[in-house]
Amino acid sequence: METRLRSIVKAVIWNLIGLAVMAVVGLVVTGSLTAGGLMAVINTAIGFTTYVLYERVWSRIGWGRCHG
Repeated sequence: METRLRSIVKAVIWNLIGLAVMAVVGLVVTGSLTAGGLMAVINTAIGFTTYVLYERVWSRIGWGRCHG
């Protein structure tokens, strides 16, 4: 089981990567840095929240873990 802090740090790093990728995709699709950036921020906020919840749920499930 991992700590809540570890889950949050992993989520922050993952979402920073996603934010950068989505900003570029948004810019390419819309041609607007503002629209692309807004899309990226909204996507990151939603993704961060769902990822943290997802990780916390899975941290409580023992299935498939090796106990050594």
